[in-house]
Amino acid sequence: MEAKEFSSIRRALGKSQSEMASLLGTSLRAVQSFEQGWRCVPVHVERQLLFLVAMKKGQAGAEPCWVIRNCPKEVQEACPAWEFKAGQLCWFITGTICQGVRQGSWKNKIGLCRGCQVFKQTFGDGA
Repeated sequence: MEAKEFSSIRRALGKSQSEMASLLGTSLRAVQSFEQGWRCVPVHVERQLLFLVAMKKGQAGAEPCWVIRNCPKEVQEACPAWEFKAGQLCWFITGTICQGVRQGSWKNKIGLCRGCQVFKQTFGDGA
């Protein structure tokens, strides 16, 4: 996650830097460093920030990923998103089966997710 995106999301959530630090369980100085680009945004902070955005926007009535992606039944049943009934949060769960492959690392997975319709349904093209 780039510094500009972090700042943009914080402002979209309507949070001050201090409030964001509290929500993320980090220091004010860390938030300032993320926004200035002095420090890379750690994976756990990026995931939590995206989760907060998704929860704020709500997912009521959204179709699950396996419907949107037209996954075969055997893929659905092997996928953690289906197992945990998290079809709108599939981007959040590592180990999901996307494009026929189990996704392992967050860095590779989120890169793939950012181009996916399920992710765009929640975040648009901005996150």
